[in-house]
Amino acid sequence: MKPELINSLKGYSAKTFVSDLIAGIIVGIVALPLAIAFAIASGVGPAAGIFTAIVAGFCISAFGGSKVQIGGPTGAFAVIVYGVVAQYGLSGLATATIMAGIILILLGVFKMGGLVKFIPYTIVTGFTAGIAVTIASGQLGDFFGLHPDFSTPMMILGEEYSKLPGDFLPKMIAFARSASSVNWYSFAMASICLAFIFIWSKFIKKIPGSIVVIIFATLASILLSKFTDLRCDTIGSFADGSAHYTIPSIRELKPTLPSFNLKTITTLFPTAISIAVLAAIESLLSAVVADGMIGSKHDSNMELIAQGIANIASPVFGGIPATGAIARTATNIKNGGKSPIAGIIHALTLLLILLFFGKYAAYIPMPALAAILINVAWNMAGFPAIKALLKGQKSDICVFLVTFLITVFVDLTVAIEVGLGFAAFFFIKKMIDLSEVQDQRASITGGIKKDQPEEKLDIPQGTFVFEIEGPLFFGTVRKFEIATERAQADCKVIILRMRNTLYLDAGGIRALEQCKAACDRKGITIVISGIHTQPYMLLEKTGMADKLGRQNIFDNINQALARAKEL
Repeated sequence: MKPELINSLKGYSAKTFVSDLIAGIIVGIVALPLAIAFAIASGVGPAAGIFTAIVAGFCISAFGGSKVQIGGPTGAFAVIVYGVVAQYGLSGLATATIMAGIILILLGVFKMGGLVKFIPYTIVTGFTAGIAVTIASGQLGDFFGLHPDFSTPMMILGEEYSKLPGDFLPKMIAFARSASSVNWYSFAMASICLAFIFIWSKFIKKIPGSIVVIIFATLASILLSKFTDLRCDTIGSFADGSAHYTIPSIRELKPTLPSFNLKTITTLFPTAISIAVLAAIESLLSAVVADGMIGSKHDSNMELIAQGIANIASPVFGGIPATGAIARTATNIKNGGKSPIAGIIHALTLLLILLFFGKYAAYIPMPALAAILINVAWNMAGFPAIKALLKGQKSDICVFLVTFLITVFVDLTVAIEVGLGFAAFFFIKKMIDLSEVQDQRASITGGIKKDQPEEKLDIPQGTFVFEIEGPLFFGTVRKFEIATERAQADCKVIILRMRNTLYLDAGGIRALEQCKAACDRKGITIVISGIHTQPYMLLEKTGMADKLGRQNIFDNINQALARAKEL
């Protein structure tokens, strides 16, 4: 494994550099408002978002396995980060992010990049839609210019809050109680910005509407505040003139290690797992989308290592979790990005903006950022995918809804865990439903299976043939037991036909042992026919092959029937 940057530098030309330079500068400009918006949505200051885009963006491009991946803060992390910051502070967030980075590196080193594909599509769709709802709902305060009063603790659902709650339901209640403080100027600006972004995207694809909105909304806010009494919250100050967020300077971009202790590590480990899983899913999904756009193939394991390095470096420099960003990656490709050099230039562009123009970020209106984030949430929600999913089978709909609702109302970590539990349960149930253990005398003599040729076989008197359809595992054992119990008193041989049984587990072995014990009491011999590799290897390892008798295990039904005649 080696970074794609090394591969891309072979035969690198001046023409390619020009393409990368243009794309990198454009993506850097586009990333600025998004980095600030995602940081504020996560409950941290603008500095954290910009530093993340610079440090993590550089690391992901320099060490990643994709040619055109652009990394930085994304909306998916806003929910997790907000909750961690509210409960454990910035130090706790840094600890959880560094642990997540270590987990990601280990996943890449042990070549586990392909395992992310095993997370069901229904779960990914559910928690992505849930995150979208949470992001959008969190912007209602800035969209309407609301100011919930926490000068005295607010009692919500039996709990006291001294600041805006991180959970969905208490947050909505807090916003509802402050409805009288709506700023109609903020609402008008946010509505116009949101409408502009939607309309702009219909006609102009290369330049995202978010950067245009930020420029014009900032200019409009400055001019209106100077010549009229219209005021709205900006990054630097509230509408009443009091300080809001501190704008970062280049001097703040310096390494600081968080304090680690066993209790914090133990407490935050589940959160670190969530951050790592989310970073892995989103980054590899983004890389796959990029592959389709440029006709290339990324190294998923190297990409995970790069994500791990980025998530270790980011909090050291005051940043938040980062991953591959689909929208910025697509912007990079559409503007001519050819190699990881474009991503590195994107990070350097943000560094120069911070160095020379950072102070002007204080004038960016919060309603404009809220409009950008609501647009991001709309695109994240994946309505076409949800619509298609809701037309499918009930089990998929159930997994999607459970994951979605738990993501919104409880927690993303719990949503993934419960979603996987439900998905596993429904999968096992389907396997049980598909598996059958039948007396196959009729099918052997009459050939009732449409996908198999008709068989005319002579079954000896006193011989029963049972065909096991599907895997013989803990979920299908009872069907096997019920079927084999039907053997009549004059039965001397039971042939278990396993040509359609590709998998056997410990539960299946136990069922065979019990069947063997019951047959021994009745003087019945068990003969195995058409066994596949995995079931046979398990019979060997567990000693079941010797118990059944190796002379009673055959590759095909003809050999098994010949043995039955002998017996």
